[in-house]
Amino acid sequence: MTDLSIKEVKNRLGEITSKEDEFLKVLQEDDRKGVQKLLKVWEKNYERTENLKQQFMDMRYYEEMYWEQGYQFIGGVDEVGRGPLAGPVIASCVVISKDFFLPGLTDSKKLTKQKREEIFEIIQSEALAIGIGTASAEEIDQHNIYQATKLAMERAIRQIEVPLDYLLLDAMKLPVIVPQTSLIKGDSKSVSIAAASVIAKVTRDSYMEELAVTHPQYGFESNMGYGTKEHLEALKNFGITNEHRQSFAPVKEYSNNLFSY
Repeated sequence: MTDLSIKEVKNRLGEITSKEDEFLKVLQEDDRKGVQKLLKVWEKNYERTENLKQQFMDMRYYEEMYWEQGYQFIGGVDEVGRGPLAGPVIASCVVISKDFFLPGLTDSKKLTKQKREEIFEIIQSEALAIGIGTASAEEIDQHNIYQATKLAMERAIRQIEVPLDYLLLDAMKLPVIVPQTSLIKGDSKSVSIAAASVIAKVTRDSYMEELAVTHPQYGFESNMGYGTKEHLEALKNFGITNEHRQSFAPVKEYSNNLFSY
């Protein structure tokens, strides 16, 4: 049993990063309930941290494979916004270095808003290169959502300022000269694609939140342009905006009623 108080034990545990630390063995012999509770919390957090580290390393599989083949600048590409009734589709291309390490990075849809924004800032500061491409609602209507998505991806790629020599894409193939691999559910299999999904998601959410300021009727800050009950009711009552995709049902139904800016 240690002579440390419960508070001191808690502070000491906060400094321990190895399961082999001798202090943990001391605590296992401490019969105070408060100490045992702190020990269980530490063990749970340690296991979670180790699982996130392993998940991250597993998601480096494709990057590692192509780095070993001699490719240096591998761009992960993903998009956000194919399904909404309003707003653009936004794509991102992210190039990471071999020493980039960010446990917890995964498909943006699996992250909380707060966690996405935290990871967004880290990627912004540590990525070798980031490109963002947008295809507007008008372009979506003109080309169809699939072609507009490819257009946004190509625009994102063109923004990259390092010599891209390989691409990893989430379930897409692009008509570009850079060699590429398309991965089903790539944002859960590749750290580069996951990073791109976070950049695209946070960027698009910010766009829709700004749009909500001028068009509060549609609840864009919460539905992000998707066809929620609130959004559909607003379409019925107020008509559509220039940000609505007129080729999408049920927007078509109200396409003759254009909201006046």
